[in-house]
Amino acid sequence: MIQLFINREDELNFLERKYLEDSAQLIIIYGRRRIGKTELIKKFIQGKNSVYFLCTHDSLQENLKGLKTKFYELTGREYFLKLEVNSFFDLFKYLIDEIRDKKVVIVLDEFPYLIEINKGIVSVFQKIWDELLVNKKIFLVICGSSIGIMETEILNYRSPLYGRRTGEWNVGPLRFKDIALMFKTFPVENLVKLWAIYGGVPFYLIQIDPKKTIEENIKLKILSKGEVLYNEPIIILREEFREPRIYMLILKYLSIGYNTQGALTSAIGINKGNLSKYLATLEETKLVKYVLPLGQRKRGIYIINDPFFNFWFRFVYPNLSDLELGLVDEVFSRISTQINSYYGLMFEQLIFDLVSRGDIELPLQFNEVRKWWYKDKEIDLIALNEHTREILFAECKWSDQVDAERTLKGLRWKTQYINWHNEERREYYAIFAKSFKEKIEEPRLILFDLKDLEKTISRRLNRKHDISTCYTS
Repeated sequence: MIQLFINREDELNFLERKYLEDSAQLIIIYGRRRIGKTELIKKFIQGKNSVYFLCTHDSLQENLKGLKTKFYELTGREYFLKLEVNSFFDLFKYLIDEIRDKKVVIVLDEFPYLIEINKGIVSVFQKIWDELLVNKKIFLVICGSSIGIMETEILNYRSPLYGRRTGEWNVGPLRFKDIALMFKTFPVENLVKLWAIYGGVPFYLIQIDPKKTIEENIKLKILSKGEVLYNEPIIILREEFREPRIYMLILKYLSIGYNTQGALTSAIGINKGNLSKYLATLEETKLVKYVLPLGQRKRGIYIINDPFFNFWFRFVYPNLSDLELGLVDEVFSRISTQINSYYGLMFEQLIFDLVSRGDIELPLQFNEVRKWWYKDKEIDLIALNEHTREILFAECKWSDQVDAERTLKGLRWKTQYINWHNEERREYYAIFAKSFKEKIEEPRLILFDLKDLEKTISRRLNRKHDISTCYTS
């Protein structure tokens, strides 16, 4: 099992910068489960005067009791253990009387659990901030995995804490270059496959045994009953939603290409109004995203935003009955006939992600990256600059020995249907592939294969990284 991953440099730099400020800080950290929030925070508070408290589903009184113990550990004052307090306000008042002007980091992890017990807790912490903390050297971190609750109850402009926060950070997946640094000995083709299966979620990536092949890891770590990834999406959905059945059906059908509301309505047998609510909730949790084609405000499609969920619902969920019987080899045999086409779809998503993040250098500065499709025509990626009227059209091919000339001809033919500054635009073309039959040269044409991707990663990693142990969130 991989035990290390690249530290969250941007996130840590942000937290350290805020920590150096003299004023009190109220920082909101959120992100989906397993993404690495808790370990990020633990790394940040190392060597600092701090309290880390994990909120629980228990009563508010039980949470108060636990926080009293943490305040005792911070101060060494035994009276905290004997305090008879019934509110967080009173408990924090005792703490402030004790620490006075000392700089202290206080972390309340999984704060949404408190909100689920009592929604009024947000107003309580507004009062704590306004009356007790705002003029002290307190660095208060409120952290949560329930993105829906964090966004509606804390980050929403109607929230009592909205105007109090001094910073926020949505912790996202690791980037592709970070995965490359985790698995330094893996060839770039295998890195693409890893990303297609596990995405950038640290908890999923550390399950991989680097001494085994990708195929062996699928069988041993995902398809084998008892392994943590075997039913991981079910656990996450049950934690996030009270009734996960419909959400699971939606994800199942999205994974196999039912990506419009009409197609999902027919497949699941649910009316469009209710389906819209379920899809909106999945968008809130960042598991699903809605994608519009260039130049359109309608006719969008829904896609699963997390590679592991995409893989699991496409290949594991339909085969759970056989896997429960231990038929791992039989199930993997079925998966192996379809997995290359899956890699092709995910390669397209990866390139889109790398271009959007600026990890692949292009000959133009762009301010928008989109896809385009109409009837039976599709362009995988379009990067454009509205000011300079420059536009790049790109095709992604998960194939070896791609005929660049033929692919370029087909791509050029499709661009005539793109109605965007037709008379004055400057066009560029790009083809991304595993390898090319021949790398032709033309003005404003980019041919980018896995060797180029490997060089790009090497350049990106040609600087120091802080590596630290980092497990779940």
